[in-house]
Amino acid sequence: MIELSAPNPILEVILGTLTMIAVIFVHGAGIRLINRRFNRAWIRLTAATPLWRLDLLLALTIGSLASLHFAETLLWAAPLVLLDIIPTLRDSYYFVLESYTTLGDGSVTLPDHWRLIGPIIAMSGLFTFGWTVGVLVNIMTAYGKADRERAERQNGAVPAKTD
Repeated sequence: MIELSAPNPILEVILGTLTMIAVIFVHGAGIRLINRRFNRAWIRLTAATPLWRLDLLLALTIGSLASLHFAETLLWAAPLVLLDIIPTLRDSYYFVLESYTTLGDGSVTLPDHWRLIGPIIAMSGLFTFGWTVGVLVNIMTAYGKADRERAERQNGAVPAKTD
């Protein structure tokens, strides 16, 4: 373990910001990969595709997004243990998950001289969760459109043309 005792606030913010940038970079790469895989699968679907396959694609996409967030939070937890800021990986990961999701019940806390890291972890969670929500809105819009088209075909309705 590397021990840094009583860092100044500038070092704390720099360490937190660099880690946040790495986490957001990983998120961007992961989101792009997940979105690309979703789009490749989506364009192969047809009107005859069973609904369970649509549901499976959605479940796999959501599972991939959740896994991405779990990996990102490990990127936060590891330095906290390596720098001996929080002694165990379990406590470190718990603290990061609380901060990242902005739950923050406070049962695991940082030493006073590292307390600026918590809000920076929360900022990274806000950025990445917001980005994930945007992707999910896009995906659910595609599902809504597909469901509407399927319903129109089943009812024999012809979609209205707009000028």
